[in-house]
Amino acid sequence: MVIRTPIVRIYTNQGIVGHGDVRDGAAKEYALFLKSRLLGENPCNLERLFRKVRQFGHHGRQGGGVSGVEMALWDLAGKAYNVPVYQMLGGKYRDQVRVYCDTPISKDPQEYAQRMQARIDRGYTALKMDIGINLIEDIPGTLVNAPKGQYAPYKYESKNYNLTQHPFTRVQITEKGIDKLMEFLDVMRSQIGYEIPMGTDHWGHFDVNEAIKIARAAERYNLAYIEDIIPWHFMDQWREITESSTTPTQTGEDIFTLEGGFKDLIDQRAVDIVHPDPNTAGGILETKRIGDYASMNGIGFMHHHAAGPVSFLGAVHSAAATENFMWLEHHSVDKPKWEDLVTGIEKPIVQDGYVKVPEKPGIGVELNEEVVEEFLVEGEKLFAPTEEWNEIRAWDRLWS
Repeated sequence: MVIRTPIVRIYTNQGIVGHGDVRDGAAKEYALFLKSRLLGENPCNLERLFRKVRQFGHHGRQGGGVSGVEMALWDLAGKAYNVPVYQMLGGKYRDQVRVYCDTPISKDPQEYAQRMQARIDRGYTALKMDIGINLIEDIPGTLVNAPKGQYAPYKYESKNYNLTQHPFTRVQITEKGIDKLMEFLDVMRSQIGYEIPMGTDHWGHFDVNEAIKIARAAERYNLAYIEDIIPWHFMDQWREITESSTTPTQTGEDIFTLEGGFKDLIDQRAVDIVHPDPNTAGGILETKRIGDYASMNGIGFMHHHAAGPVSFLGAVHSAAATENFMWLEHHSVDKPKWEDLVTGIEKPIVQDGYVKVPEKPGIGVELNEEVVEEFLVEGEKLFAPTEEWNEIRAWDRLWS
């Protein structure tokens, strides 16, 4: 499956344009719907405009439109005032932002470890690996009610396994299954050592009891975090996992806004680290707000990111301007021409595991339209007219 990232462009009557990304896998209509709410406005009144459109965002990919537009407005405002975005956020705490990267999976632990080593050889100083029950699904005696094979529980049901929330699959992991999963961590640490922080993600869909089994078994490998092992909104269950193990817990890539979920997650001390994606969380300023609130409460703060280079660098500004920031995800290490999509910045964008904070106005890059056109969906035109989205078609007020 190809995951696409729609690009937002906002024009002004001053000839300035701003760019942002709708989150990976989201629909362009999430952003187009907002056009009628922005026409005729001053893009530099950014907080007011965000409050005007935020009601049309939601969790997961549904936050992509509001977040992408918010980033494009910051890009516009920075260009209008001739300052980089981080300066308008109050300045920066760091000149470069540390990134972590994912690694393609392998069912062979030794091969997987070599792929992780290759990341280190390229200069990355923080890593993440996808490790889960998909790696052991073919090994007899490792899983109960497994999602694949002869006894697949959702073979004739209305929902597939990957669309069924974790507590309801009734998948269980046996002691043998735990041992096999820990073998991956053991081989990994034997290869890369313990100096490099390493997190884990994509464990599978199972309930809080299985999550606690895994978190406890993984303690000896000193993981940097265990990410999204259950859905974020089961906050009481997250707190139970967090309190049951010394393995750090992390979630948040699908939460929209501080008040939309992060505040409760932090107030309840349900996880050790919050992990907003600026392309879902509400954009650049909202992500900084989340980080500041986490800092006040002694909770760690990272950035998830899996979209294009425009919003990646937008996230760099948010990270630079937030005191307690840890690491930014770089999910496109192996994607061809990813860096070629933008111009006006020193390349490679990621050097020795860090990104220099852009000093040019706005986000700090422009689109390379020739390269962008190479990746257009068949039948689409680059920034075609959108007059059909000019008129408001509904009464937006949420109260009577």
